[in-house]
Amino acid sequence: MKMLVDLFSTDYGLMSLAVIVIILIMAVYFTILFLGKIKSGPTAHDPTAQPTTPK
Repeated sequence: MKMLVDLFSTDYGLMSLAVIVIILIMAVYFTILFLGKIKSGPTAHDPTAQPTTPK
């Protein structure tokens, strides 16, 4: 119980809580970003890919 009191009532506890929340937000953001990149395929942003023209 003292751990939770320290977490929410002291300056170092609140800073630790802020860091934990920021890391969790970053984890969700990067997971969504990487899954979107994987889903879009390898040639979506490949500068060496040749453009295809319909014939």
